[in-house]
Order: sequence, then C-alpha cells, then structure tokens
Amino acid sequence: MKKFFSYSLLTLVIIFSLLMLSCASSNLVIGEPAGYTQNPDLETVNKSETWQGTPLDSDGNFRNIYEPFVSNLIDFLRWQASTNPQKAEKKADTTRLNVVYDLSVLDNEEDKIIWLGHATFYIYLNGVGILLDPVLIDNFFLKRNSKLPFGIDDIKKVDYILVSHDHRDHCDESTLKILATKFPQAQFLAGLETDKLIKEWVKKSEVQGAGWYQKFKTNSNIEIVFVPARHWSKRGPFDENQRLWGGFYIKSPDQTIYFMGDSGNSKHFEDIANILGSPDYCIMGVGAYKPEWFMKRAHISPLDAIDAFNVMGGKYFIPMHFGTFDLSDEPLLEPLRVLEQNSNKIKGKLISSPLGTNLIQN
Repeated sequence: MKKFFSYSLLTLVIIFSLLMLSCASSNLVIGEPAGYTQNPDLETVNKSETWQGTPLDSDGNFRNIYEPFVSNLIDFLRWQASTNPQKAEKKADTTRLNVVYDLSVLDNEEDKIIWLGHATFYIYLNGVGILLDPVLIDNFFLKRNSKLPFGIDDIKKVDYILVSHDHRDHCDESTLKILATKFPQAQFLAGLETDKLIKEWVKKSEVQGAGWYQKFKTNSNIEIVFVPARHWSKRGPFDENQRLWGGFYIKSPDQTIYFMGDSGNSKHFEDIANILGSPDYCIMGVGAYKPEWFMKRAHISPLDAIDAFNVMGGKYFIPMHFGTFDLSDEPLLEPLRVLEQNSNKIKGKLISSPLGTNLIQN
C-alpha cells in the first residue's frame, strides 16, 4: 500500500480533491468542440483558417485539442492501492539534484535561464526578468527534495510572472502574494480563467489571461505567447477544467524559449513549431510519469519528451519537472538518467546543469 493510505481518509480526500496531480482518461474518441473562446483584447498568432480559438466542451469547460480528459477516482485509488514495482529502488536511491549557491549568476546583464527546481525558472532576456511557475514557499501539500539555489529576496528584477496552470505544484498562492508585494510593477500572465484566480490573490497587480496561441501585451523587448498543452486543471472538488492550462513561447531578438508546462504527448508539439518556429531552448517536463498507464495523458515520459523535442526541432533540451517533488512511482532522478542513457536519440544538445546556474549556451 502506498504512503497515502497511512493518512486518514479525510487527508486522502483532500489530497485527491485539492492536489490531484495525476489523471486518467477514458478511451473515448474526442469529438468536435462545442464552442470556442479567446481574449478579444489579445492578438491571436495562429492565422490558420481552421483555428477558431481555444476549444470548449458541452459544459463550457476547457478541453484538449486532440485527446479527451475524464478524471477517474477509481483509477486514482487503483494506483494508490497498487504496489510500486520500484518501491525498494526508490527508497534506496538517495541521490538528489545538484545545486549551486552563487548569487553572482544574478549580477550581470547577460541573458540567462536558471532552474530553481521542478517547473520554476528565472529567465532574464534582453533586460526583461521573468519567473515561470514560481513555487518558492514550503506548503502543506508539497515537500521539497531539492533546495533552492536562492530565495525571493535575492531576485532583483521581475517584470513578468508566468503561471502555466492552476495545479499546486505550479501555482502557489503564498509565493504569488509575496512576489506581488516585492515586485508591484510585475504583471502576471496565465491562461483564461486562471487569471481571475490569480487576481483574487494579487488585487493590486495587473493580470492578463490568454487563450491558446494568443500573444500577451508586453514591452517591445520581448514577446510571450500562450500555447497548447495536453493536460487539465483542477484546484478544488468542483472546478475541473474551468481554468485553461498551457505552456509559453518566449521570444527576444536573440533567443526563443519554449516552456512546456505540464503535458502528455500529442500533436500540439508539432503544431507549435509549425506556427511559431523551432525554438532555441525547449524546457520539457520529463518526470511524474509512472505508472505510465495512469500518468501518460497528463505527464510526458522522458523518451516521449525526446520525440517531442525532435519534432519541434529545438537546439537545446532542458529537462524539468523531476527531482524536487515526489509525485509518482519512479525514483526522483530516474528521468534524468533515462535522458542521459538515450542522449544519442536527441537531435540537439541535452542541458542537464545543476540548479542555480545559467543554462544559456554561448
């Protein structure tokens, strides 16, 4: 039995309803959307005649482009009640992510991509400071297994705070409130309806919400587009798929960066590259992927991430979403080992540097 069953039934229900970091899906063939939506105040960069906007289901909730999503409590409990075939291996594996503690990485004006753990990145491009999916405060639901290379107080410049979706390992209320206070001029960028959730927490800050393939209003030094992912959203027991999930495509005069967010494998990777171009850097989620029968529709595996990277035609592969939070069956650093063992399949360069270092390749 898994560790969740050592908790009370109430705790299990809370974890399932509020954290819900995995999903199952039915085998239904997805039909045509019941409707479409977008933010009329933002530019849509997908100019295809067939693109009508972000798709909605018959209940008015968001849905994936190519595959259906149906949460399934029975499958969740089946996973939790099953024996992890890697349990002993996982317990014996005490390796952790390497962390470099050197604040000088923040002191210059060079472009930078710095991994802070899980899906949190600090990016500095063309004089613009960006935080991606910042989870920088300990909370009840998530225990860190990697230390932060630096804290909120050490970050000097943040212009934009990007949140890919509402799950708690990507969207942390406490962190966002602190950031809004420290950087009152910073704007929060998220998907449709997720912007409204964030606005409840940061009432004095500017918050933008975009549909897929919509470009946020930013200063002239940078472009940021919200792009599709194969995932889902849920923060409470009755709000499934009511807030849009996705990734980000970031472009400066010198760099292009694709940030996947959370996603299962799908044709949207090819679509993004066709519409926006092959990115220089692909920040790809590779962890929380086992058991694959349960996770694959929401979290891509390392090998599938390689395929997606190759389809996108990226130059540099930056893995994320492993090593910090224990969310699934595989050992914490297994995803990285799989990537390194299969690096010959990557049609680009794997960047697996420690947390706290600049990942930009000069």
